[in-house]
This record gives sequence, C-alpha cells and structure tokens, in this order.
Amino acid sequence: MTMEERIARINELAHKAKAEGLTDEELAERDKLRREYIDSVKGNLAAQLSSMKIQQPDGTLRDVKKIK
Repeated sequence: MTMEERIARINELAHKAKAEGLTDEELAERDKLRREYIDSVKGNLAAQLSSMKIQQPDGTLRDVKKIK
C-alpha cells in the first residue's frame, strides 16, 4: 500500500468514524495506519534536517543538527 493509499484510507476511516463509528477492527487499522504515517513523516523530516546546512557569518557551512 502506497503512502497516498494509506492517507486515503485514514481519511475514509475518519469520515466513517464521524458518521457512524468504527468497529474494533477498523479502530485497530486506523491506529496502525496513523502510526505508519507519523513514522514516515518523522523519518522524512530527519532526513531533510540531516542534509541541511546553514551558512555562518564567516562563510563556513554547518550541519543544522550541530547548531546550538
């Protein structure tokens, strides 16, 4: 299942939850899909931050994760 399909299913379950409620199986599926989505977002953010650099006033480049 692609991430787009997972997001579509999360949205579908959210609409159904509001309209009529979810079964125990659907609640478990929703929770699993949400965890997968959040883990994916965290991984993408970590990858982006690890590749970013900030130029210091002296012209040197430093990794974002090392700047304090």
